[in-house]
Amino acid sequence: MITPELIGFAGILLLLILLAVGIPIGIGLALVGGVGLTLLLSPEAALIKAGVITFDTISRYELGVLPLFVLMAHLCFAAGASRDFFDAAARFVGHRRGGLAMASIGGCAGFGAISGSSLATVATITSVALPEMRKANYAPSFATGALAAGGTLGSLIPPSGALIVFGIIAEQSIGKLFAAAVIPGLTQALFYLVAIAILCRLNPLLGPPTTRAPWRERWPALRSIADVGLLIIFVIGGLFVGWFTPTEAASVGSVAALLLCWRRGRLNWRAVSDALQTTLRTTGMIYIVIIGALLFATFISVTGIAALLSNLVAGLDSGPTVAIIAMALVLLLLGSFLDGLALMLLTTPIFLPITLDLGLSPIWFGIFLVRTMEIGFVHPPLGLNVYVIQGIAGDIPLGTIFRGIVPFLLADFLHLALLIAVPALSLWLPGVIA
Repeated sequence: MITPELIGFAGILLLLILLAVGIPIGIGLALVGGVGLTLLLSPEAALIKAGVITFDTISRYELGVLPLFVLMAHLCFAAGASRDFFDAAARFVGHRRGGLAMASIGGCAGFGAISGSSLATVATITSVALPEMRKANYAPSFATGALAAGGTLGSLIPPSGALIVFGIIAEQSIGKLFAAAVIPGLTQALFYLVAIAILCRLNPLLGPPTTRAPWRERWPALRSIADVGLLIIFVIGGLFVGWFTPTEAASVGSVAALLLCWRRGRLNWRAVSDALQTTLRTTGMIYIVIIGALLFATFISVTGIAALLSNLVAGLDSGPTVAIIAMALVLLLLGSFLDGLALMLLTTPIFLPITLDLGLSPIWFGIFLVRTMEIGFVHPPLGLNVYVIQGIAGDIPLGTIFRGIVPFLLADFLHLALLIAVPALSLWLPGVIA
């Protein structure tokens, strides 16, 4: 007998096959969700549900936060802020062993606070930092490993595009998700810095020190990031303390980024036109993905898979920690061949209800999910960040980059274990500013 649960598991398998053969994720989610609802309900009900979801998604006020933050990021790119964070960090720590790798982590953290994207962060910082590290005779595996790992910070540090999408799908406060990501993002960067320091202590040849920059060069470098830093602090800080709603914060950030372009002498029709076109393309793609994800989530809800798995977990009587570790293992396995957004949209409808039944915070789950998703950006065989770096530095083999990733993967696993063991790392700040 064909049960709804069986149809649900068949739908998940079909979605994985579609993604494996290269079907765009939004189309795959919508197709599986629509066909599944047609089988479980009726063609008319599935068509009506798809129409309602599409209209509700496009007309949601809070979804305006997404294109506005994307526009803010691209206006900051146009203002020439791409290399400033790395340059400033390199002036202060480049003379230490592994200092340029540490500066890359700092550059990724700063640029991630503008871009909200792992792939954009790793592409931008690699194009700036890798030539400098090569000039300083850094080991290729060490340099590229640090860049690939540091690039993942763009997915977690606010304003994170992944957290915005999760907040919309899971119907959670985007402001609280941003606040919850601050401490995990900072500690993640700290874990990478410690890993670099340990590696260079064990083998100083990995990252030789460079010439110490005099203070007359350090202060101008620091001033070069002051305006962008103030923009980030004003927008994200204003959101945290309640001056703005998320959509208002994104609006203020877009206007401030436009003023930043003007102040730096980069404001012209070409820059604004390119930023608007890129924003529209990116937003259109993400809207299709969100609509498809909501349709797929409705299908999963109707099948009863989430309830079935939740009852299975409860029947094991093994406690929340074991259930979360099992989820992490599944996410890491799926992350071997799915990109981060696909992983999030596939698993949220299944794992979020289980998390709620275990009495865990959905805000914490969002941070846990994005953090686990980030690891998929660097571990083989997919490792999208690795392929981005290899595309920029074509003479460095993929195997070399993946070898360089290993120590940073260990830091990732330790940091993920810390987030699971100490949920307060994610929940303390949202509780303070609530």
